[in-house]
Amino acid sequence: MTEIKQVAVLGAGVMGSGIAGICANAGCQVLLLDVEQSAAEAAKAKLTAGRSPLIQEPALLDNIRSGSFAADMQSIADCDWICEAVVEDLKIKRQLFTQVEAARANGSIITTNTSGIPLKDIYADMPPRLQQDIAVTHFFNPVQVMKLVELVGGEHTKAETLATLAEFLGARLGKGVVHAKDTVNFIGNRIGCLWMLAGLHLAEKAMREHGLTIESVDALTSAPLGLPPTGLYGLIDLVGLDVMFNVGKNLHANLPPADPGRAFTSFTEHVQRMHDRGQLGRKSGGGFYKLIRHHDGSKSMQVFDFGDDCWRAAQAVELPENERTLCGVFASDSGNGAFVRDLLTTTLCYAAALVPEISNDIVNIDRAMRWGFNWQHGPFEMIDQLGARTFMQSLNQTSAPLPNMLRVLQESGAQSFYRNDGREYLTLDGRWEKV
Repeated sequence: MTEIKQVAVLGAGVMGSGIAGICANAGCQVLLLDVEQSAAEAAKAKLTAGRSPLIQEPALLDNIRSGSFAADMQSIADCDWICEAVVEDLKIKRQLFTQVEAARANGSIITTNTSGIPLKDIYADMPPRLQQDIAVTHFFNPVQVMKLVELVGGEHTKAETLATLAEFLGARLGKGVVHAKDTVNFIGNRIGCLWMLAGLHLAEKAMREHGLTIESVDALTSAPLGLPPTGLYGLIDLVGLDVMFNVGKNLHANLPPADPGRAFTSFTEHVQRMHDRGQLGRKSGGGFYKLIRHHDGSKSMQVFDFGDDCWRAAQAVELPENERTLCGVFASDSGNGAFVRDLLTTTLCYAAALVPEISNDIVNIDRAMRWGFNWQHGPFEMIDQLGARTFMQSLNQTSAPLPNMLRVLQESGAQSFYRNDGREYLTLDGRWEKV
């Protein structure tokens, strides 16, 4: 197994500089390249700046050497791992990998940090040497905070290449490595973006039918479900409607024809109008929420009211006591319960249907959602909390067939996806294996 000591990071944006920084912290020698050396130098300088610098020991900054693609590409010949982190553009990535292949040494490992471009499209028609040494290492941002790295091999990637990366990412960089397949948006974003995009549709349905508000939707889609405190709309404000719009377009173009996620790849009419007028979220000064700073130094929050198409003061929401837990709100006969059942059923069934398409097992899916989206419990752990058999009974009200892993559970006679305090999990063929 190759030992990774010297690393090249191609692209000095937020992601690339973050990867360079954590590698330098781990004691690696790092070559950070960008189109212009000045961009790489500026990115390097920022690693020790601010209240919580990525590199807290200034001496470690000496582990990073900056340069440019044109002048310093030949230096990657000394590197064990070459990590590309440039813009999400297939043509640009392929052009860069052509240069990399000409300059790198035999046995070096190449990875792309793409979040959605299929690996097979990146290496198509490239030399066999590159195809056996290439993989995806999809870090989540901010790199120094988020635990998840999705590791994806191609059809010809050597097992040793993946083993070396998994060992380095986990043991040396302290990341949580999830093994994914070369499918659209891999694991985390495939399920997480479905949750967000479906949530926009199902929340507006709940507003029409049950009188929910943006604030009540976020109250329900946070602590009760074990999800981050932003809730649905707060998270999308953080990500940006422009980003979510492009995510939807990518999913529409690349999801399999029968994929249930295709129903949610377009925005609702209200959300599309917000996007079109530039009301994108925090980056534009307001999206679903808007922070108001008053002359006396105080602050207040406003929320955008779909019904009146205008801003109003945000209202605090206190959920009924029986709706403050996952099981409680899922069982509630209120409008809140109907919305949560709708959204959770859509999301959890989607995850259960994607084994083995995106992953061969449930463990990698659950870890991806915990480590990449800060869910307290992954989809299959949530089903176990609800009671797998109880959850399946709730699906009997629909005419849809059981998704794949729920069918496996039913046919195996198992009562849950995990047993022995989570130390064993149910496999695709209905057996139990150690986690």
